Amino acid sequence: MKIYITGLPSGYEVEHLVRLFYPMAPLTLTPPEDAEDCVWAEKMPDGLHALVRQGGRSAERHAPLPAPVEQGGETPEFSLASLTYDLLRQWTGLRPPWGKMTGVRPVRLIHDKRAAGWTEAEIDRFFLERFDCSQQKYTMAKAIADLQEPILKVGSEPKTYSLYIGIPFCPSRCSYCSFVSCNLDRDRKMVQPYVDCLCREVEEIRIQADKAGLTLCSIYIGGGTPTSLSADQLRQLMGTVRANFDLSKVVEYTVEAGRPDCTDAEKLAVIREYGATRISINPQTFSDEVLAGIGRKHSAQDILDCYAEARKAGHDDINMDLIAGLPGDTVESFERSLRQAIALDPENITVHTLTLKRASRIVMEDQSTNDYADVAAMLEKCRLLAEAGYRPYYLYRQKNTLQNLENVGWCKPGHEGYYNIYIMEEVQTILSAGAGGSTKLVADGGKRMQRIFNFKYPNEYIQRFAEVLERKKGVADFYDHDLGTETSG
Repeated sequence: MKIYITGLPSGYEVEHLVRLFYPMAPLTLTPPEDAEDCVWAEKMPDGLHALVRQGGRSAERHAPLPAPVEQGGETPEFSLASLTYDLLRQWTGLRPPWGKMTGVRPVRLIHDKRAAGWTEAEIDRFFLERFDCSQQKYTMAKAIADLQEPILKVGSEPKTYSLYIGIPFCPSRCSYCSFVSCNLDRDRKMVQPYVDCLCREVEEIRIQADKAGLTLCSIYIGGGTPTSLSADQLRQLMGTVRANFDLSKVVEYTVEAGRPDCTDAEKLAVIREYGATRISINPQTFSDEVLAGIGRKHSAQDILDCYAEARKAGHDDINMDLIAGLPGDTVESFERSLRQAIALDPENITVHTLTLKRASRIVMEDQSTNDYADVAAMLEKCRLLAEAGYRPYYLYRQKNTLQNLENVGWCKPGHEGYYNIYIMEEVQTILSAGAGGSTKLVADGGKRMQRIFNFKYPNEYIQRFAEVLERKKGVADFYDHDLGTETSG
């Protein structure tokens, strides 16, 4: 099956929706007239046309050009995507759970429509009729929006911000990961210079935040793998954070202690001592075979031991990540992993759906040999989380996720991850430190936004660090003047 899209300057929406039905179909820009086994979507001067040919059979649909958006119509791109979707839904008998929705933040859409004065009935029709979302997915998104409302009020106070600190180092690279990170075995000599720069950037962020009159709400140290730093380097970094910010006033301070192959009792004690209120220990799976297959250099027992050490160190707010759809995993094995995570009784369990990222090894090298189980059936097992007292509190989607599904954070009542909600719903400024960091400045209730990007690679971040500090001056300037939309490099 091949995808042909003609007559549109950008075919993303159409291509995305075709891939819901034919995930591996390649896009070809120059279609031959006699193309076989294809989906062909075309905007012509007199209307829209969608065609599918497969196995010697074919079907097609036509529609007039839509009225202009300003007259209450749709864009030609959405109209052609919708026409093609309806054709393929009838042709295949499949109904994607999120329907025609291509955006990554469905919960944010609910918040935005409510803020714009839409009634609940109008929002219902928007999701269920315009986008053909399933009732199950929409009900979950709506429940999450309801739960988030009081938390968003805290985070959307004027001049409130969160701090993100990125550690781009890992003990090994997982096969599904496309994140720009350095392997410790190869790049260990870079770690200390990087931490030194990072501490200086944290200090500069505090200076600029003070100039802008900002109030710190939450802190998140992520990666990569933050515990790939030594215990002394963690003390240096977290000590710098403690020296520059009043931790008694933040609502949440998270550190990803994700991998047990570099997280030990001393590091867990340091994280606790220096003020973190929440950590992540991320098994991804409790299957030793699947762990080995994705490149993890630890066992399921190592995860259990790390979790026990974290509780011993006094950590009382722990998140655990699982991934549905890892190569070699099965529905039965995923359910065992989910039951094991629930048995440990962490405060949060986040269930991700595997996303096939172009720069990951499973796409670049292993795609043809990987066998992906029924991910939708895996996510159905999340009813076990609800039965155990967890409830969904944030949700987002990504391009190229298996079966067009979602990532959901589940928590016990009162243990919602504030930072996860704030960054996903884009209600506050996020000041970001470290290589690849993207500072997002938000003002006037989200009506004015600007980004400031750090250099992507750790070596460039270190070598051009003076430029990193210079760019941070844009934080205070943003709140005095509208400097435009983007500063990049």
